[in-house]
Amino acid sequence: MSDIDLTPSIRRRYRAEKRFQVYCITAVLFSLLFLAFFFVDLSSKGWPALQQAQVQAEVSYSETVKAGQYRKAIDKSLEHVVSRGWLRTLPLYLRQHPDEVGKKEVLWIPAEADIDQYLKGHQSSLKEKDRKLADKLYGEGKIRFGFNWDFFSRGDSKLPELAGIHSAVVGTIYVLFLTMLFALPIGIMTAVFLEEFAPDNRLIHLLEVNINNLAAIPSIMFGLLGLAIFINFFGVPRSSALAGGLTLALMTLPVIIISARAALKAVPDSIREGALGVGASPWQALWYHILPLAMPGILTGSIIGLAQAMGETAPLIIVGMIAYIPEEPSNVLEAATVLPAQIYTWAGEPLRAYAERTAAGILVLLAVLLSLNGLAIWLRRRFERSW
Repeated sequence: MSDIDLTPSIRRRYRAEKRFQVYCITAVLFSLLFLAFFFVDLSSKGWPALQQAQVQAEVSYSETVKAGQYRKAIDKSLEHVVSRGWLRTLPLYLRQHPDEVGKKEVLWIPAEADIDQYLKGHQSSLKEKDRKLADKLYGEGKIRFGFNWDFFSRGDSKLPELAGIHSAVVGTIYVLFLTMLFALPIGIMTAVFLEEFAPDNRLIHLLEVNINNLAAIPSIMFGLLGLAIFINFFGVPRSSALAGGLTLALMTLPVIIISARAALKAVPDSIREGALGVGASPWQALWYHILPLAMPGILTGSIIGLAQAMGETAPLIIVGMIAYIPEEPSNVLEAATVLPAQIYTWAGEPLRAYAERTAAGILVLLAVLLSLNGLAIWLRRRFERSW
């Protein structure tokens, strides 16, 4: 049929359809452009945090340093160049290693944050004499830029050149482990009961509606609920990984229940009927036939729920997991923080060096979240069954 044979109304509909396609393609391109800009901008801001200025200095392990006068460990001209926080660790190091007393060693020491920022070309509050000294040392090869391993091996610090995500990562692992420990079995068992054994009455319908509504409640409400129940009523230590894990378990439960029910519902009724037809009990049909077939979908939903919990900050702020944590917690009852809360804390700091660490922390968090979502997609495609 040619354009001549088309009525004006049909031609208008075709033109509207083409315009709609153009709008859709434009929206997709705009979204991709925004994502590309976001990642490029975030990477350009976060990458400098992984490059730390280091100063070459001769360190003298003397009795004076062991007694607490850490400034005596290096040449006086370098006092305002090397990190004060690193020097403060020397007395404790010598008390733990007394055989090092009396020795000298040439080391690459993290530079002060202002020196680091100045050499990276950023605005700095350095005095003119310190600028000249930094330029002189850099020209002589006594200042270099090395990979900032402290960012991954140290906890939070009041000195940005020593601040890292190690304690936050450990706290995140504790919290997510407890979240899955509590939420996964309860969520799966609830989904199994509602989908396979629950009677069809008003009470069950009310329960199902409430579970669906809970999945849409703002996460900060779960923080208030965790504060009221786990901390104020049961006495769980505030700021602990246990309080955070229990709170996130409440938030993750609706997601796991809904996804597990969808996975169970996707198993054909012929599987159930066949198992029951050969003499299996309803429990045997569930355990040996239905659950194994639904497990890929259940795992996918659980991983997505875990990824959602990992990115939450508001409920954890309510239960106190935004404290200053320089050392990693040794158990789930000690004060801890998580990576999103650590990023939030750094974002409020005025120093530019913390802004770099904020961007680098976001990159780490995004990498983990994308990995979890990629794992969920791989599991769905790897074990998905067509009926």
